[in-house]
This record gives sequence, C-alpha cells and structure tokens, in this order.
Amino acid sequence: MSSKPRSQLEIFPNPYPRRDYSVRMDCPEFTSVCPKTGQPDFGRIEIEYVPDRACIELKSLKLYLWSYREQGIFYETVTNRILEDLVRACRPRWMRVTGRFNVRGGISTDVVVEYRQRGKSGARARG
Repeated sequence: MSSKPRSQLEIFPNPYPRRDYSVRMDCPEFTSVCPKTGQPDFGRIEIEYVPDRACIELKSLKLYLWSYREQGIFYETVTNRILEDLVRACRPRWMRVTGRFNVRGGISTDVVVEYRQRGKSGARARG
C-alpha cells in the first residue's frame, strides 16, 4: 500500500457481524486549508461506529485523512464529507464523526454529524 495521501478507503470483513460493538478512532493531527484565507486549519477528527458487515482499515483511513491537507474546505463540509465517505465505504449500523477544530480568530469549532442505518435495531448512539 502506498504511503501517499489518497481518497480511497479500504475495508475488511467484520469478525463479529452478529454483535453490536463500538469502534472508536481518534485522529489528532488533521489538517486542511481555510478556503477564505488559504491558511492551514488544524483539528482532531474523532470517529465512532458500530460496524455491520465491514470495518475500516486504519492505514487507508490515515491516507484518506491526509488527502485533505491541501484542500480548501470549510469545517462543516469536511466533517460531513468524511461521514459520507466512511458510510459509503463500510455501511455501518451507526456512525458519528466529530471534527474538533483549533482556535481561529478566538473561536474553536466542533462539528458533530451522525448516520444511522435504517431498519436495523440494536445500534444506539452512545454519548
């Protein structure tokens, strides 16, 4: 596998597809670019999900997140896009992505987005 940034996510079969369990990933070194100023934005991306048939492979996630380093993108857009891409890749029962962005102009920003698979019982949001 390449160690260059890329937007493709890889998955692997869930070893316990009949059980609800949480997977939590913390990516404390997320960077992108402010589309207004061109300045770098720094933050943390936290991902929690209840897998269904597939899990997200971690190195591909790292390379995927790196692909945002050169992109001019608003916090709200990047957090929602990460959720959409992860859901498309692994089809979880439930997922939450939280973007915690560092202070800019005296204001820190958190963006929280969730997905819940329709028709599946047992997957509950955890607070």
